Amino acid sequence: MEREGFFERVYDMVEQIPEGMVATYGQIARLVGEPRKARYVGFALHSNPRPGEVPCHRVVFADGSICEGFAFGGPEAQRRLLEDEGVAFKDETHVDMRLCRWPAGTA
Repeated sequence: MEREGFFERVYDMVEQIPEGMVATYGQIARLVGEPRKARYVGFALHSNPRPGEVPCHRVVFADGSICEGFAFGGPEAQRRLLEDEGVAFKDETHVDMRLCRWPAGTA
């Protein structure tokens, strides 16, 4: 896996997540053709060279939890960005995936 190409594919895919929806790290990995690279999706987003353009706040864990190590202001910032877009939460740290999961690539 060539890092630069993979990272760019991740950024391109994350840019397609509609406002008000979220995707999981594993979902993005599958969509870019690397289904076993969910952790690498996280690495790519942590080093996002275009914050504000690549909406990395829209990517969450499979259980809907937001990222403790959200690189652009911590979990409070990620939650605030998602809430501002209308994303529903089940509790303090979990997005309601039933309502807000982007359906791309899900069966």
